[in-house]
Amino acid sequence: MIRLAINPLTWTNDDMPELGAETPLETCLAEAKQAGFAGVELGNKFPRDAGTLRPILARHDLALASGWYGSRLLERDVDAEMAAAEPHLALLQAMGCTACVFAEVSRAVHGERTTPLSRRPVLSEADWTVLTPRLDEMARRIAARGLRLAYHHHMGTVIETAAEIDRLMTSTGPAFHLLLDTGHLTFAGGDPVLAARRHAARIAHVHCKDVRAPVMAQAKARDLPFLAAVLEGVFTVPGDGCVDFSAVFAALPGYEGWLVVEAEQDPALAHPLTYARMGHDHVAALARRAFAEQP
Repeated sequence: MIRLAINPLTWTNDDMPELGAETPLETCLAEAKQAGFAGVELGNKFPRDAGTLRPILARHDLALASGWYGSRLLERDVDAEMAAAEPHLALLQAMGCTACVFAEVSRAVHGERTTPLSRRPVLSEADWTVLTPRLDEMARRIAARGLRLAYHHHMGTVIETAAEIDRLMTSTGPAFHLLLDTGHLTFAGGDPVLAARRHAARIAHVHCKDVRAPVMAQAKARDLPFLAAVLEGVFTVPGDGCVDFSAVFAALPGYEGWLVVEAEQDPALAHPLTYARMGHDHVAALARRAFAEQP
């Protein structure tokens, strides 16, 4: 079954908490439902225990689609990482999630406001031999908890480019899955349609993020930090940028899971409910045709 969710970044930003700081969680949830969504991902204003979170989401008739976890497997072993991830995994399990959004953030620069993206970390051969077996083991252990590790390639991190995604997927086993983020892969110079075709069988979660091509070109030309590019407006919701979501969905036959509208923008410049509706309606219309069902 295909369901549509939205990330609360539309209303309030995790990496730049001053963006949308004044917006309460209840507004995010009420407007997500008003825009037509069936679920939401976690954000920095969400309580992190199921007993508190469950009735809040129930009031708005929303499910929890998943939530981001940043790992440091280049710096610590799997036992230590599993211990660090335990509260997050327990919350996702208790809330009925099927996937864990998972990204390696060792050495990452995406949250650094003055570090340009050209200085993002690149894995050495020695790093690959450390990271991929640990990621593979994490995926197996998370699978034993009833969740799929959905790896989130991300600008400013060690897995950013299409080539890095391909190597990661060929270096890991069937328990390891991919989160396809259309916006991040486009910004990284990749083709989300090609990636969808190549890895369709192991894509467990999709972030539907659009890109304003002229802003992206300027951000690259000026070698901006990631958050500076966000503030310039590099990302937007589906239907407002250059990503061909019809082709992306066509490359995912048989996909079952969440399609998550996500766009880091300044809510003072991009009215959250307006953009939430725009993203929902664009994705819903295309998903109905691609997956032959009403999301």
